[in-house]
Amino acid sequence: MVAYHFPPLAGSSGVQRTLRFSSYLPQFGWEPIVLTAHPRAYSSTSTDQLDQIAPGVRVVRAPAWDTKRHFSVRGRYPAFLARPDRWLSWWLGAVPLGLWLIRKLGVHAIWSTFPIATAHLIGATLATRTGLPWIADFRDPMAQPGYPSDPATHASFVRIEQRTTALARCCTFTAPGAVDEYARRYPAQRDRFRLLENGYDEHAFGGLEPAGPLNPGRFTLLHSGIVYAVERDPTQLFAALARLRDEAPQHYARVVVRFRAAVNETLLAELAGRYAVEDAIEILPRIGYRDGLREMLSADALLLLQASNCNEQIPAKFYEYLRARRPIVALTDPAGDTARAARDAGLDAIARLDDPAEIAALLSRVLESPTRGTLPSEAAVAAKSRRRLSGDLAALLDEVVALGADARTKGTTCATS
Repeated sequence: MVAYHFPPLAGSSGVQRTLRFSSYLPQFGWEPIVLTAHPRAYSSTSTDQLDQIAPGVRVVRAPAWDTKRHFSVRGRYPAFLARPDRWLSWWLGAVPLGLWLIRKLGVHAIWSTFPIATAHLIGATLATRTGLPWIADFRDPMAQPGYPSDPATHASFVRIEQRTTALARCCTFTAPGAVDEYARRYPAQRDRFRLLENGYDEHAFGGLEPAGPLNPGRFTLLHSGIVYAVERDPTQLFAALARLRDEAPQHYARVVVRFRAAVNETLLAELAGRYAVEDAIEILPRIGYRDGLREMLSADALLLLQASNCNEQIPAKFYEYLRARRPIVALTDPAGDTARAARDAGLDAIARLDDPAEIAALLSRVLESPTRGTLPSEAAVAAKSRRRLSGDLAALLDEVVALGADARTKGTTCATS
């Protein structure tokens, strides 16, 4: 399992995908070996999830550096050392270690996971040198219009994407829209593209209880995780709060929007000042993972932000929100996958992220009736456990291995059933 995002990396919900798959795969007959990066490559670390690595999971940390932090001189570094990303050096360390592990331990399959593109470079090299079946976990679309913004980096993403879709036995994505998008991009490989959603881990919630009201006497709407300036632009949410202040002061007086571990705190503070809604906003730093889950259990409602330029993606936090069983408010494009996932879970508290009037009306509705169309069904919660989804990954691994060496040389792809 080639994965950059793994404990002790802090500040990314992407850690959970590999961490939980590696924990549950042994229950389905697979022994995971995690090939990850040396912790010095991480800009932020925390020990709070190291004890979540399942006993018996072999974790191998290959030499790796962050080009920007380790190789820059007076803030400048050669651009080619940061394409496709700043962790290209990981490839140099991971490939020989991966080949050694394959020879020593009799590895049967390779799985690599984005959003660090170097992971797919490593997966491709190991697969071509060994002939082992390779599953490339894209999660979300890789090369997108305008992303990465640097033309040379974008071109490198396209090359990796093309090579990966051609070589990998299967490519997995976390949202149906991404599967459809790649089927359009690469019609000759469309049978290789599969849905493998994110989920929540029941074990992580074990023993947690709500800590009581976050703001006694007021209604706290919690956004837990990164706020991106474009992909989760909160500007119109702040405009909606100003609208409530002017048109429905009784609602405005009750509501608090809490941003936890948003990263872009400066942007949020600037917006709060611009719209004069500082008294309705809390901007708080990162806390430990389990503490973050407990905060979700204690919130009056949980807030999703997802712009229309990410219609083929679903925030990983959505699945932990489901398990928290608290009211969920989704500010997103009704035509996108996030809104579809919300509706499939029985939720209809949805407003466009770029429409302050819609957002204000929805906030008023939720304040008046917090559980109307905001609580997920129990069937939806049960369907998104990471243990069940690990069974799906194990079945996919079984498929690609069962095809055999002869099928691999003929380019046979994974089953589409």
